[in-house]
Amino acid sequence: MKLFLFTAILIFFQFAPPADSSIFRSGSRWAEISSGGAVYVGGSRMGEVEDDGDVFVGGSRVGEIEADGDIYKAGSRVGEIENDGDIYINGSKVGEIKDQGDIFKGGSRWGEATNCSTFNDKRRVVAVLYFFNSGYFD
Repeated sequence: MKLFLFTAILIFFQFAPPADSSIFRSGSRWAEISSGGAVYVGGSRMGEVEDDGDVFVGGSRVGEIEADGDIYKAGSRVGEIENDGDIYINGSKVGEIKDQGDIFKGGSRWGEATNCSTFNDKRRVVAVLYFFNSGYFD
């Protein structure tokens, strides 16, 4: 019986959908990325971040973050996210996402992202910060 229960739990977690990610600012949920890639800001659906890195706002493709971390807007490379979570825009480091989900801007803690432990999770969060929050990179 114990073996059956253990096997059932393993199967559940193997096929469970990826978790949603939330981005918190000053203790309040600012944005959410659903497991399917839908982006909600302030409770309203604003767009989508697809698994391949394409970013859509209001139904229009506005850019992408490639698997290697390069960030493109309107077809031009504008920056990158490195494997360690450092974020560069136009050659300058503008922020960082730690493995625990802490988001830094200019050396100060800006907010926090949940379920942000893999590079792909960080790509999704950076896509939301860049394409749905112009104030983060200002």
